[in-house]
Amino acid sequence: MGPIVRIQPRSADLGDGMLVRRTLPNRQQRMIGAWCFLDHAGPVRFEPGKGMHVGAHPHIALQTFTWLIEGEVLHRDSLGNEQVIRPGQVNLMTAGFGIAHTEDSLRDGERLHAAQLWIALPPDRKDIAPAFDHYPELPQWREGGAALTLLAGRYAQRTAPARIHSPLVGIDIVCDDPSTLTLELEPGFEYGLMPLVGEVTLDEETLRTDELAYLGTGRRQLLLSLAAGTRVLLLGGEPFDEAVLMWWNFVGFSKADIAQAQADWERGDARFGTIGDGKAQRLVAPPLPWHDQR
Repeated sequence: MGPIVRIQPRSADLGDGMLVRRTLPNRQQRMIGAWCFLDHAGPVRFEPGKGMHVGAHPHIALQTFTWLIEGEVLHRDSLGNEQVIRPGQVNLMTAGFGIAHTEDSLRDGERLHAAQLWIALPPDRKDIAPAFDHYPELPQWREGGAALTLLAGRYAQRTAPARIHSPLVGIDIVCDDPSTLTLELEPGFEYGLMPLVGEVTLDEETLRTDELAYLGTGRRQLLLSLAAGTRVLLLGGEPFDEAVLMWWNFVGFSKADIAQAQADWERGDARFGTIGDGKAQRLVAPPLPWHDQR
C-alpha cells in the first residue's frame, strides 16, 4: 500500500456555460482498473434557451458509462436507441467495433450534473458488436450515515446490473450530515476516490471537490470522514494488463486501430452507422498527433 497520489483536474468549457473537469487520463495516472476516462460535468444551471448539446461522434473499443445526478439527458445512437436518462440512473453504451451517438439536454434552461466515464474493453473484446443498456434501478444501502449506490461491479453481497467485461467497481457515496464510514476493499484492485461535491478526509489527508486521490493496490479497508453535503465517487478495478491508446473519442491498442477508426468516421463509413434521420451535426476529429501509424 503506497502513499496517496493527488491528481488535479483539467478544465474545459464545452460552451453554453458547460464546464467539465477531467481527471482521467492524466500524466500521473492513465487508468484505474479498466476505468480510463473521468469527466465531471456541472453542477450548472443553463441560461434560458441553453443546454448541453453534443453532436454525433464515434467510439470504438470502450464502454461509455453515464451517471446522472441532476437533470435529464436524451441519448440517441446509431443502433436506433433513444433513451432519456434521469437522476440516479446509468446509461452504458458498448462501442465495440464501432458506434456513434449524440447527447442533448432534454429541456434547455435546466440544471445538469453528471459524471461521464469510459471503460476500456479488453483486447479480446475490443471488436464485439456494439450495444446499449439503460439501468433505471441500482443497488442502494446506507452505512455510517451515508447513502451508497453501487454503480458497477460487485461490493460485499451486492452486484450492479451493468454488463461489463473487466473486474471493476464503482460506488457513489452521498451524505447530508457529517459522516464516517469504513469501506471494504479488494486488495488486488487499484482504487481512486474523488469528491464530486464537498470534501472527504482519508489517511489524514483532505480531498476537495474534483481532486482525485489514486490509492494504488493492497488496501483492504478505507476509512472515510465526509463533510456535510459531500458526494464522493469511488472507482476500482483489477490493474489493466494492456497498454491503452486514447485519441479523441477512440480507445485502441495500436495507432493503426485509431487511425483506421478516424479515417472510417471521416469518410462516413457504415461502420459507425447513422443516427436518426442523419441530420445531426457531426463532430470533426482533430488531426492525428502522429505520422507513424504502426
